[in-house]
Amino acid sequence: MPVTEARQDDEAIEQLVRQAQAGDAAVFDEVARACYDRIHRWALVRTGDEDDADDVTQAVLIQLHRRIGQWSGRSRFTTWLYRVTMNAAGSWQRNVAARGRLAGRIGEDTEVPEAGGGDPAQAAERAIVMDLVRSFFEALPGKQRQVFDLADLQGFGQSEIAEMLGINPATVRAHLFRARRAIRARILALDPTLREEIS
Repeated sequence: MPVTEARQDDEAIEQLVRQAQAGDAAVFDEVARACYDRIHRWALVRTGDEDDADDVTQAVLIQLHRRIGQWSGRSRFTTWLYRVTMNAAGSWQRNVAARGRLAGRIGEDTEVPEAGGGDPAQAAERAIVMDLVRSFFEALPGKQRQVFDLADLQGFGQSEIAEMLGINPATVRAHLFRARRAIRARILALDPTLREEIS
């Protein structure tokens, strides 16, 4: 989704949230539907397992229903929702570990922007690069994976990511640099002819 559309979508969701906070209980279903996909995506990036992401998403929707009044509007709603999701995912992972179950791998359907338009040969090369990026995504350390997903796959700005993750913007830049460098190095090790494509 283009950044402009995402911002418009965020503003529409914030209006719905304010209506829900004002006592319009019926509008909460609209908020839940509007937020479901992004909650699930964030949970999947954190847990690395489709089933766990489904469970975390349901837990977040329950928390959202109970805690929607806690969003004060001082930060973007998506920032607040991201923190709720990460807390829920962290709790879920601790519970899984306590039961002796380890999180699985990142789902194969993790979204990656599709290359569009232009020369079919170039589009095919870009598609190869994106497939490689997807395959190397799961190998990144957790924080780098989160930052890479939020910045390069979802289009959030570095200051927004810093707020969402509760870290310094310089730390965001460092994680993003390391993630990009790691993915680029893995791609080049596999196929040095792609050097210009990913430069």
